[in-house]
Amino acid sequence: MTVKKEKVKFIILRTLGNFFILFSIYGMVMTFGPALYMEAIFRFNELRNVQYVVDAGTPMVTPAPNQPSLATPTPLPSGKRTFFGQLTGGDKIQVLSPISAQFGLVIPKIGANAPIYPNVDAGNPDVYLPTLLKGVAHAAGTVFPGVHGNIFLFAHSTDNFWNVGRYNAIFYLLKELENGDEIDVYYQGVRHVYRVVNKLIVDPSETHYLTDTLPYEQLTLQTCWPPGTTIKRMLVIARPEKDLNRL
Repeated sequence: MTVKKEKVKFIILRTLGNFFILFSIYGMVMTFGPALYMEAIFRFNELRNVQYVVDAGTPMVTPAPNQPSLATPTPLPSGKRTFFGQLTGGDKIQVLSPISAQFGLVIPKIGANAPIYPNVDAGNPDVYLPTLLKGVAHAAGTVFPGVHGNIFLFAHSTDNFWNVGRYNAIFYLLKELENGDEIDVYYQGVRHVYRVVNKLIVDPSETHYLTDTLPYEQLTLQTCWPPGTTIKRMLVIARPEKDLNRL
């Protein structure tokens, strides 16, 4: 009888142990899966020698929902082609047209292309979390492109770790941006070109990056850091290309 009880106890403990292991694996996949997927796609396209550029001649209208945002790719010059690129159908320049020319974001280096939703309350999760399911949020109280001040855009956030996978992964690859990289914001049919000037990791409590009043135009992009968590914030700061050319 004692042997049977020990066997039953062992089976129950093993079952519970397996359950908790599987639950932990599930939690890790849900938390870090989207970031790892975006990272894998980015690295694979690098190996395929796929480069993204913005379509400077994009008609200034808002495409219909779910309309493809990639124009016909152009092959790279023969001197820039690679063996692996040819083998995998790469070696091409992919032209990005904005999903929304009324208010949209395109980051060619990482192939990001998303609509921006204006005047979102960055301090109210009930307001910004539903928005982040659809695209990038523009923080209420910050300015719009073309005027002095801070244009604050944020994406990828969550209320609990198990919900990370529900939110868009648009900004997971912001870590790849370096000084000089291009960021394009379309606003009311006008393309505004910015260049990265700084990248920071800050605490969530450092909200002055959102509220600072600036005497010049600045674009600030914010996401959570590390990808798949809400421990810190990553900020990418950019200035208008035309202003940098005058310095």
